Amino acid sequence: MKRCPHCAEPIGYDVIYCCDDCKQQTEDFYIIRGRYQTLFSVFNGIFVLGIGISIFLYAFAPKVASIAGAVCLLGLGILYFIFPFPPDVMIDKYKIKKAVFIARIISIVLFVLGALVLTLSLTGIL
Repeated sequence: MKRCPHCAEPIGYDVIYCCDDCKQQTEDFYIIRGRYQTLFSVFNGIFVLGIGISIFLYAFAPKVASIAGAVCLLGLGILYFIFPFPPDVMIDKYKIKKAVFIARIISIVLFVLGALVLTLSLTGIL
């Protein structure tokens, strides 16, 4: 059965979207993603690289590395919440609406994890 590319509602084979609202929201999503994809990719790369470097540096300076890793996790959480751009594979599987929802859930988890690591590192537990 064919489904709407935005909300995943079943549709007929002669139409692309289930309603005009889904069509407009899909067009808006791809316009915004096209406009901010480069900026998103740059910051995503910086934060992910920062997490990798902080893991490596943890052996030499645990407090600094844990704070840097926490800041990178907080940054990723904020980035994914502001720009919930799931990969195309996720969009193909879940459609846009659910894929954006999953990306926002991941962003909240990253933010909470970053806040937890930052709190633990500042209190001296890590």
